[in-house]
Amino acid sequence: MVNKSIDINGLVDLLADQQGRQITAVAGPPGAGKSTLAEAIVERLNATRAGLAAVFPMDGYHFDDRVLNERGHRPRKGAPHTFDVAGYAHMLKRLKANTETEIAVPVFDRSIEIARAGARIIPASVQHIITEGNYLLLDREPWSSLQPLFDRTIFIDVPRPIIEQRLLDRWQDLDPAAQRQKIAGNDLPNVDLVISHSRAADFTITTAG
Repeated sequence: MVNKSIDINGLVDLLADQQGRQITAVAGPPGAGKSTLAEAIVERLNATRAGLAAVFPMDGYHFDDRVLNERGHRPRKGAPHTFDVAGYAHMLKRLKANTETEIAVPVFDRSIEIARAGARIIPASVQHIITEGNYLLLDREPWSSLQPLFDRTIFIDVPRPIIEQRLLDRWQDLDPAAQRQKIAGNDLPNVDLVISHSRAADFTITTAG
């Protein structure tokens, strides 16, 4: 499977036919709608059987602000070097092995910009793990080492003007100067990196918003 176009209905049908613990990666630039898509996939799968699927977000592996401040990386929070990639990979391996009754995973709380440890429980009965994040297909280490841990990969293709508007909406509570700095100084460079340096996914979902 290389870069085939698919929609959410086709994706859900594909996943419903799979057996055993499956990990599907949803990648795309900031503002592409990865979280929304992942939650929608899980909702539809769980409508066929309760507890069939769960979301495991990459964002739970943000380095804490204390670490970022010590390293001088706080202004670039959300860039590839501001995540604990090894910790994320280790959790993917635990989830794939599925040898524990349940596994607690961290979840990023956007309201306070902090990851909460053990904020979601994924029991062994869950068959489909939908993991989502900006850099899951990035073509550079350490991110590129994640590829063998995914059973399939999805890339969300969204027009850049829509992404820019979503980022404006995301940071609308900031004053104009801080908003411009946040978007132009961090978010858009991350958008361009993901678009230019992501490996081809198994499937692409294209949306106009």
